[in-house]
Amino acid sequence: MKKYIIYIVLLIAGIVIGKFALSGERTQEHSHTEETTAQPTKWTCSMHPQIMQPEAGDCPICGMDLIPAQEATSELSSNQFRMTENAIALANIETTKVSAENASNTALKLTGTIEANEKTNATQTAHFGGRIEKLYVNLTGEEVRKGQRIALIYSPELVTTQQELLTALRMKASQPELYKAVRNKLKLWKLTEAQIQQIESSKKASSKFPIYASVSGVVTEKMVEEGNHVMEGGALFKVSNLNSVWASFDAYENQISSLKKGDNITITTNANPNEEIPAKITFIDPILNTKTRTVAVKVELNNRDKKLKPGMFVTGILSTKVSTNTMVSIPKSAVLWTGKRSLVYVKKDANEPVFEAREITLGASNGENYEVISGISSEDEIVTNGAFTVDAAAQLQGKKSMMNASKETSKNSMTAAKIEVSAAYEKAFLPSVKAYIELKDALVKSDVKLSAEKSKAFRKALEKLTIAQRKEADAYWAVMHKTSKSINENTPIERHRKSFQVISNHIIELVQNFKKFEEQLTVQFCPMADDNKGAYWISDEEQIRNPYFGDAMLTCGEVKQVLK
Repeated sequence: MKKYIIYIVLLIAGIVIGKFALSGERTQEHSHTEETTAQPTKWTCSMHPQIMQPEAGDCPICGMDLIPAQEATSELSSNQFRMTENAIALANIETTKVSAENASNTALKLTGTIEANEKTNATQTAHFGGRIEKLYVNLTGEEVRKGQRIALIYSPELVTTQQELLTALRMKASQPELYKAVRNKLKLWKLTEAQIQQIESSKKASSKFPIYASVSGVVTEKMVEEGNHVMEGGALFKVSNLNSVWASFDAYENQISSLKKGDNITITTNANPNEEIPAKITFIDPILNTKTRTVAVKVELNNRDKKLKPGMFVTGILSTKVSTNTMVSIPKSAVLWTGKRSLVYVKKDANEPVFEAREITLGASNGENYEVISGISSEDEIVTNGAFTVDAAAQLQGKKSMMNASKETSKNSMTAAKIEVSAAYEKAFLPSVKAYIELKDALVKSDVKLSAEKSKAFRKALEKLTIAQRKEADAYWAVMHKTSKSINENTPIERHRKSFQVISNHIIELVQNFKKFEEQLTVQFCPMADDNKGAYWISDEEQIRNPYFGDAMLTCGEVKQVLK
C-alpha cells in the first residue's frame, strides 16, 4: 500500500514540474517571437542615409556597419524628411536659431584703395617741338609747382621764328601788322612778354628755351627722357594734385541697393587704423563691371596734410537702415544659392532630426550675414553647417531640394537656373559631359559593373577641373561628385539609376547655361521613370535609349530640348 502511495506522489510531482517547465519554454518562445518581430526590416548607413538594405551588413559606399533604419512616420509632410542622429553627427551638421535684429544697428563694410582724384589730373605738354636738352624734373612722385622750370628744349622752329621777329622789328614802322603777327606766334608757344622783349633788346636768337609747369601737383608718370624729340603739344609728364584724393571701393550687386550718393561713410586706413575719417559718397558708377560683378564707389577726401597715399588700402563703414522694423538675419553659410533661387534647410522640431527645404528672398549683405526679406521667421531653426549634405539627402529621398523646386514640380518642364560660367570653364567641363554620356550608355545596358566603371571615370573627369574652375559652379560639382560614389559594384542597378537621376538634374541645369558646344546634345525625358514622376537625361543623339529602364522600355521618352 505504501508503495502505491509513493508512486502517486512521484507522478503528481512530475506533472507539476513538467507544467512549470513547459510554461517557461513557452515564455521563452513568446519572448523570442517578440524579439524577432521587433527586428527592423530595413538597415541604413549612419553616414549615407540614402542606403537602405533588407538585412544587416556593411555600407556599399564606405564599408561601415549598417544600423537599424528609423521607420518613417505618417506625420511628415511631402517635403519633409528624416536623418539619423548618427548621420547628423558624422556629417557635422549644425543648426542655429534665426536671429532678429534692429535695422538701425546694421553696417555695410566696403574695402578699397586710395587713388588720385581724376578731377585734378593733368598732362604737362611741350609748347613747341624740338629736342629735350635738359629735364629739371626726373622722378615719378616729384612735386612740381606752377611756373617752375621743368625742361630745356632746342627748337629749330623757334630759332627761325626768333629771326623772323628780329627782321619784323627792323620793319616795324613800315609793316606793323607783320611785327604784331610774329609776336603773337611766339606767345602761342607760351613765351612770356619778358622773354620776347629780351630777344628784341639783345638782337640775338636763343637756340634753347625753357618750358615752365602749367599746373601744380605730383608727377604720377614720366613720359620722356633727355635727348628725346617731342612734337608740339607732346606729353612730358602726367601730374596729379594730391591735395584731394579718392577712396575707391568696389560694391557687389547685392549691396548696391544700400548705397546712394551723399551717404555718410567712415573711412579708416591700414596705416592709421585708429583714425576715423568722416566723409560722404561722391560718386557711384552707373555701369556694372561684368568681370568682377561690382560697381565702383568713389569718396572724395581732403589730403592737404598728405597722409593719404595713392595705393593705400582703406576700409569704409556705412551705417545702413534697410527697414524701420526688426529684420531677420542668417549666416551666409546657411544659404544654398543656385543663381535663381536661395534655399535654407529648416529643422522642424528641436527634438527630432526632421528637415524641410525653404525658399527665401535675400536682402542686403551685412558682413558674414544676409538679411532675409521673406521665407523664414525668427522662430525657425536652420542648418548653418553641412547644408550640402542635408541637400543631398533630400534629393536622394525625392524631396524638395536645391535642384528640385518642389515635389509637385511639373514633370514635363525643366527650367534652367541662371548660372554665369566662363568660356574656359565650358571647355574644361566637356570631358565630364562625355564621361556622363558613357555612364548613361552603361545604364541603358543595365550593366552594374560597367556603370560602376563609367561612374568612376565620370568622377575622375570632374576631379580634373582646377580648384578655381570648380568654384564657378561649386554647388553642382560637389553634389555630382558625391552622388557618383553611390554608383558602384556593391549597389543594385536601381540605386545606380536613382543616383544617375540626381546627377542628370545637376548636369542639365549646368550645361543649359553653356554658350557653345562641340557637338549637339539633347535633353530627353521619360514620363514613367521615378515612379511615374518622370526623369530627364542628356544624350548625344536624338534617338531615345532609356537609361532608367534599359531593354524593358528602351524607347520610352521624348526629346525636350536641343543644345547646340
